[in-house]
Amino acid sequence: MKRHMQIVLIGMMILTLMACANATRGQKGAAIGAGIGAAAGAGLGQAIGGNTESTLIGAGIGAAVGGLAGWQIGEYMDRQEAELQQAFADSEAAAIRREQDVLTATFKGDVFFDFDSATLKPGAYREIDRTANVLNRYPQTTILVAGHTDSSGSESYNQQLSERRAQAVRDALVNRGVDPRRLQVIGYGESQPISSSDAMNRRVELRIEAIQQG
Repeated sequence: MKRHMQIVLIGMMILTLMACANATRGQKGAAIGAGIGAAAGAGLGQAIGGNTESTLIGAGIGAAVGGLAGWQIGEYMDRQEAELQQAFADSEAAAIRREQDVLTATFKGDVFFDFDSATLKPGAYREIDRTANVLNRYPQTTILVAGHTDSSGSESYNQQLSERRAQAVRDALVNRGVDPRRLQVIGYGESQPISSSDAMNRRVELRIEAIQQG
C-alpha cells in the first residue's frame, strides 16, 4: 500500500513538471499550486480511506483547492477577465466588471427568468454555457451566485425568490461541469437595488474570487 502511495505521488510530481514546460510564470505557479494541493489531498485520502482509491479521490480534491500564491492572482484574474469579456462581447445579457482582483458577472433577470419564476428560460442556457466554459478553465476560483429581485411583492417572498433563482443558476453551472465545491448561493431579495428601474434590479450576479494559498 505504501508503494502505491509513492507511485501516485511521483506521478503527480511528473505531471506538475510537465504542466510547467512552456508555460508562463503565472501558469507555472498555478500548476505547482495544484500539484502541492494534489499531493496534500492524496495524503489526506490515504489517511482517511487507507487505500489507493481514496488516495486518488483525495488527490482530485487537493488539486481543486490547491490555491494560488499572492503574486499569481493578478495575472490569473487578468486572463480570466479577458476570456469572460470575449465570451460576452456579442451579448447584451451580461456585464463583466472588475474591482481589484474580484470579477463580477451580472446577468439581466428578464433574460434568465419569467416574471415571478425561478425556472430558467431557454435563452439563459446560452449565457450559462459561455460562463461555464470560462469558469472550467480557471478552477482556482470560487464563485458566489447571488440572486436579486425588484421590490414588487413582499420582502419575505422576494427573499425566497432570489434564493431559488440563484440556486437554479448554480445547478445549471454544475450540470455543465463546474465543481460544486467552488459554488455558493445567496439571495439578497430586494435589499440591494442598483437602479430606479425594476428591470435592472432583477438580476443574478456571479462574484468570482481567486483561491489563495495558505
